[in-house]
Amino acid sequence: MTDHIFIGGGAQDYGVAQEMRLDMANRHGLIAGATGTGKTVTLQIMAEAFSSAGVPVFLSDVKGDLSGLAATGRADFKLHDAFIARAQTIGLDLSYDSFPVTFWDLFGQKGHPVRATVAEMGPLLLARLLDLTDVQEGVLNVAFRVADEDGLALLDLKDLQALLVWVGQNAKDLSLRYGNVGASSVGAIQRALLVLENQGGAALFGEPALDLADMMRLRDGRGEINILAADQLMGSPRLYATFLLWLLSELFEELPEVGNPNKPKLVFFFDEAHLLFDDAPKALVDKVEQVARLIRSKGVGVYFVTQNPGDIPGDVLGQLGNRVQHALRAFTAKDRKELKTAAETYRDNPAFDTAQAIQEVGTGEAVTSFLDRKGSPQMVERTLIRPPSSQLGPLDDAARKAIMDASDMAAKYATPVDRNSAYEMLSKKAETAAKGAAEVEGKDDGLNHARRYDGGARPGRSQRISSKTTGGDIKDAFASAVVKELKGTTGRRIVRGIFGGLFKGR
Repeated sequence: MTDHIFIGGGAQDYGVAQEMRLDMANRHGLIAGATGTGKTVTLQIMAEAFSSAGVPVFLSDVKGDLSGLAATGRADFKLHDAFIARAQTIGLDLSYDSFPVTFWDLFGQKGHPVRATVAEMGPLLLARLLDLTDVQEGVLNVAFRVADEDGLALLDLKDLQALLVWVGQNAKDLSLRYGNVGASSVGAIQRALLVLENQGGAALFGEPALDLADMMRLRDGRGEINILAADQLMGSPRLYATFLLWLLSELFEELPEVGNPNKPKLVFFFDEAHLLFDDAPKALVDKVEQVARLIRSKGVGVYFVTQNPGDIPGDVLGQLGNRVQHALRAFTAKDRKELKTAAETYRDNPAFDTAQAIQEVGTGEAVTSFLDRKGSPQMVERTLIRPPSSQLGPLDDAARKAIMDASDMAAKYATPVDRNSAYEMLSKKAETAAKGAAEVEGKDDGLNHARRYDGGARPGRSQRISSKTTGGDIKDAFASAVVKELKGTTGRRIVRGIFGGLFKGR
């Protein structure tokens, strides 16, 4: 097995092999260039090469084109002659082949469903996903802390929604312990959850949650290529970016340290990487920088795919040692500045001007720089990217479905599991308390009708719950809140919103 992956031919007449060392592939990388310059094909040939070297791959298919990795390229393809000519130029013996592929889809339509639990996502990423303010993020953190302390499993969105109702009911008591918890902030979070749900984001949360081992498999010695169908997902760019960042975080937290392996355990391609950093709070950017810096010791290589290197924060960009830069346009002063900045990140080659080369390279051509055996960047080189061995362009729907049906992942992830969690626990307490209240009212001996003083409570007004009277058990507190709100119109509306048709028609 080779210890390099072949990217293309460079130098004079493109006859010198441009290769990436496998033992340096976990030092991360960048694929950049303007629209239509060949980034997708570069991603495709790199995925092929890693798979052939026994390295599993995860990538997102933004345009649907990368599904062709599962099919063998054909000699009757219209670009076949051009591919043969390019292969001869760069000294490649071109042969066509298909690769082991597993399709995934957050919406479960073009791939196997992929899910995470709310608890796994955590408050930081959820706050980013929901676009919460700092104050609202603080309230979300309180909700997570309460769930942890009282053993309430947060698996799907309805678990979080039920818990937030309790937090809103007990805002005063929680404020004494955790700082200000405003009912308005709780309401804002609930509204953001509703928007997420309307966008289809609820499909992301639940069980069975994704098992990372299912993405890191080998098939007949070749690495599995995991393709996330992202064409529909790109309609919710914040959901797309948050999911991929969650996946990176899970890899970082769960995989053991492996030091400097001979080849990566997994290579992760983050397409449309600018979506991760657009308007991102500093805390999130710092987390990405930390993950990128440390995850290489877990044997994971992360490759960002974007139009311009300037889309990536400097602290992250500085860690991307293997680079493929397709053409950049320089029509404006801002474009020229970004072009100059991009060129300055490469080790100069005396044979040509890097900035000029970045403007001149054609489709399927790039300037490249890879790490040497000591981990230092090699000189930049103009490179003709090798043609793909798999099908260029998407699979048809029938072929995709056949691959999905034949996969052992279908049986594992197709059917969602809704086990006992926060929603069910709080619902059960509420129903029990409601039945108890009904029995008490049924035994009324008439004294209540004659009572002229009720301790200051006004009809229809909800009474606050004190954690002191409930022993700190938030599930009992939630049940009490529900019972005391039943007589009020507002209370009935809240209960109906959380528990569906439980009190329908009252």
